[in-house]
Amino acid sequence: MKVQCLNSSSIKTRNLIKKTFAELINEKKQLDKVTVTELVKRADITRSTFYTHYDNIYDVAHDYQLQTVELLCSDDLKLYSKKDILNYFENIIQCLKDNEETYKLLLSADESFLYLEKLKKIANKKIYSALKNSNDDKYLDLNVSFFMDGVAMCFFKYFRNESNYSLDELLLNIKKWFEKMFN
Repeated sequence: MKVQCLNSSSIKTRNLIKKTFAELINEKKQLDKVTVTELVKRADITRSTFYTHYDNIYDVAHDYQLQTVELLCSDDLKLYSKKDILNYFENIIQCLKDNEETYKLLLSADESFLYLEKLKKIANKKIYSALKNSNDDKYLDLNVSFFMDGVAMCFFKYFRNESNYSLDELLLNIKKWFEKMFN
């Protein structure tokens, strides 16, 4: 990303670019079909404004990914216990709720499964690290992976409107599954 110092005007412009990008992703269903020309026209900004903030369309997508990765990797969310892990899921659900429309738009794209895989690997690592000292199950890594595959697929289906459950219902069940698998 190009702009280093984000003043309120820059933040508004970046948010406009990201919002317009998400709308185009929803319509086109593929990242490689979204163009800078189309985005600047719809956002009613100049090309130079776009290029002041981003190098290309992929940088906009990357900006969204970083936002979520920062949440999952945040040092504020160190996991030491099962309770920490359950709180971790609550924080993730809250972030998803706060940005629900954006994630629905982004996860409608075909490339979204690769993005979800990246997020799942981060969560797997954090959860495994938190559980490994208090769990002597020789299959812990497999169980964490199995658990996170299920959680990720539930989110994927939710954001593609293929689920009958709310984020709150998913959280409730994620906690139940976690307690059953890792108690």
